[in-house]
Amino acid sequence: MKLVLVVAAALIDADGRVLIAQRPEGKTLAGLWEFPGGKLEPGERPEAALIRELHEELGITVKEACLAPLTFASHAYDDFHLLMPLYICRRWEGLAISKEGQNLAWVRPNKLRDYPMPAADIPLIPHLTGLL
Repeated sequence: MKLVLVVAAALIDADGRVLIAQRPEGKTLAGLWEFPGGKLEPGERPEAALIRELHEELGITVKEACLAPLTFASHAYDDFHLLMPLYICRRWEGLAISKEGQNLAWVRPNKLRDYPMPAADIPLIPHLTGLL
């Protein structure tokens, strides 16, 4: 089974809310909500990939020192196995805006379960609610 490495961030605003993004139509798992991030390029470090993805998807600038690893997801889908570290980020430059047509929502951690998420993201929620 193919191993897919992706990286994600729980962006946390001053009010303790977490940013999630809805996967747009035409993508795998369209309509589900997820933590922003994406796939690593060959040879790319997870932190560098996350900084790049957050800039591409949301137009924000994140410094590596502002990323703190929290936990990870390891989930077997039908045709691949996903390994996804989740980082916490409380500081960035710019306003998070949708740059790839995805809907965005700032959500209180105890309300994350109200949003349908991919199977790999769901086990990450208790880690966030415990932290926040």
